[in-house]
Amino acid sequence: MKAIQLIAHGAPGQFKFSDVPDPIPAANEVVVRVRACGLNRLDLWLEEGTLPVPVQLPRIPGSEISGEVLVAGRDVSDWRAGDRVAVQSNLFCGHCEFCLRGEESICLSGQLVGVQRDGGFAEQVVVPASALVCLPANVDFAASAALTLAGSTAMHMLTQRASVRPGDWVLVMGGASGVGSVAIQIARQLGGKVISTGSTEAKRQFALGLGADHVIDSSKPNWSADVREMTHKRGVDLVVEHIGGDVLLQCFNCLARGGAIVTCGATAGREVQLNLWPFFVKEQKLIGSYGRSRKDIQAVLDWAAQGKIKAVATQVFPLEQTADAFATLRQRQVLGKVVVEA
Repeated sequence: MKAIQLIAHGAPGQFKFSDVPDPIPAANEVVVRVRACGLNRLDLWLEEGTLPVPVQLPRIPGSEISGEVLVAGRDVSDWRAGDRVAVQSNLFCGHCEFCLRGEESICLSGQLVGVQRDGGFAEQVVVPASALVCLPANVDFAASAALTLAGSTAMHMLTQRASVRPGDWVLVMGGASGVGSVAIQIARQLGGKVISTGSTEAKRQFALGLGADHVIDSSKPNWSADVREMTHKRGVDLVVEHIGGDVLLQCFNCLARGGAIVTCGATAGREVQLNLWPFFVKEQKLIGSYGRSRKDIQAVLDWAAQGKIKAVATQVFPLEQTADAFATLRQRQVLGKVVVEA
């Protein structure tokens, strides 16, 4: 099969497009014929070599996979060749205390497809049968690839880790990003009043087109003051944050008493210094969110099938141009999601 392999870390890294052996499934695995695979910030961290997990090169990246079952292992009875599927990227053991509670995102033995094992920037990928989710008939492969990781991350943040009540003010950071673009739509569906941020006019208009009620220019040093003014100095009830560093700290300036920040990323920095006094005096919350569970993927695909949210795959590359797709995401000019089709 044809595949893209990362053979050396860097920014940019070194990629190789070549023939590699077709994957062979173990008894409880399936081979998926990849039709589309989304590109994620996770892939850039893999490329750079900055992930806090060991990675063996060469590695086929790609975590947001959709396609069709090609071959099933001998112990797999629930899936047949030709079944349309999405792949849960965070693999889980199924028997630790967290998996037994349906919290696969914090499995004690979790692995990431496209990081600790080969992923979807290839014509085929082999994954455990437990990682497959049925793809609704009216959700196409590109849409699934745009939603399966980023969209389910947003669903996990807003429905499992935090909650939105009708009328709540919700600040979604980076509304043109993969997570942000879906978070805007989920928050609106749950009855929230959404403020989003964007560093360019194009990104702000994009967020408005997805349903944000208001947008803020995040390139301004005092952007958090604009959020306070927009909410009549009250602040927002919830912040959806995936950037980290100083941006996370500025989000506290936007937060109402009793409000919460739910965060799933650290692109701008993994270490912050928090002023505890206003944090506990105002009874605020900082909530970590990592990955997703099977029910989050099913929910986001069901919502897409019902027309409640839409996938935003604004740029699609063929498999042989995957390195160009990485460069596009690295330049931070993407609106929505970049998808590679195999």
